[in-house]
Amino acid sequence: MEQGADVRNRIARISAHLNPSTDHIQVEGSSSLWRADCRAKGGSPGFRVAILGAAGGIGQPLSMLMKMNPFVSVLHLYDVVNAHGVTADISHMDTGAVVRGFLGQSQLEDALTGMDLVIIPAGVPRKPGMTRDDLFNINAGIVKTLCEGIAKCCPKAIVNVISNPVNSTVPIAAEVFKKAGIYDPKRLLGVTMLDVVRANTFVAEVLGLDPREVIVPVVGGHAGVTILPLLSQVKPPCSFTQEETEYLTSRIQNGGTEVVEAKAGAGSATLSMAYAAVKFADACLRGLRGDAGVVECAFVSSQALGLLSSQVTELPFFASRVRLGRNGVEEIYPLGPLNEYERVGLEKAKKELGGSIEKGVSFVRK
Repeated sequence: MEQGADVRNRIARISAHLNPSTDHIQVEGSSSLWRADCRAKGGSPGFRVAILGAAGGIGQPLSMLMKMNPFVSVLHLYDVVNAHGVTADISHMDTGAVVRGFLGQSQLEDALTGMDLVIIPAGVPRKPGMTRDDLFNINAGIVKTLCEGIAKCCPKAIVNVISNPVNSTVPIAAEVFKKAGIYDPKRLLGVTMLDVVRANTFVAEVLGLDPREVIVPVVGGHAGVTILPLLSQVKPPCSFTQEETEYLTSRIQNGGTEVVEAKAGAGSATLSMAYAAVKFADACLRGLRGDAGVVECAFVSSQALGLLSSQVTELPFFASRVRLGRNGVEEIYPLGPLNEYERVGLEKAKKELGGSIEKGVSFVRK
């Protein structure tokens, strides 16, 4: 009988950490087991990460890859549909992170409480013929609601915004945090890593190199002409013809459209986006851990460190090379020397980016 009771107790504990929607569960030999206190054996030390929109096209592969990250000890998966199904699936992976699922608005606060890093891929994907601005009316409201939850439950968390259009959703998040009185621009980052990943890959193809050996800074924003690859600053140092420069710039700027059209209505760049998001999240976690020299590109406040905006651009937000640390953004690097082609591209980027930023700010202030 004792062996049977022990088995039932262990089953109850496993059920409890997978499905925290019920407050408590009865366990034989004890009064009750509160699911909030449950934790599977073998949980590793590390950081607590929440993914908001975990059941979506980006969210599912993103959740799987974050479950594999050795820096993650607790992984909370939130969505308005199918969160528990994704959680059950991913929880079977034999890695250290404990996974818990949260379904619907009523469980958002539970999903966010105590998190160190929050990643937001929630929202509708791009479809053929859609621009990122077409997504605005739906995704803006989603991001606003999620950020209100973050402000209440984990105001000190690092927040990675993936939901498009990033050029507008990051300013939305900033305005929500300002209203709540918890805004720290160092901790709010728009994820533009996919532009960098694409740039590294496409440049490596032209140079005949391994993409892992190539570093291309990509600044500006995360849509169309606001994406500005600085090909004059590629490492290892190299030079391109005018034709190569125009080809690479156009392909990097239109990489998302390339995937949307290739999938012919069956989705957008979900897999490469998940890869890029995890690469950036890993950098944020290494920064939180105190690793030195963690430098990536991200869409951040131009005055995140109280610097004069003229040291980057006159815009309130801009994708720049940043050094990540225990407090999020710890240094914003200047653009560096630009060639004539890049200077012209910068002006085009700033012109469009300014309107997108204002659109996000106005959405919250209206």
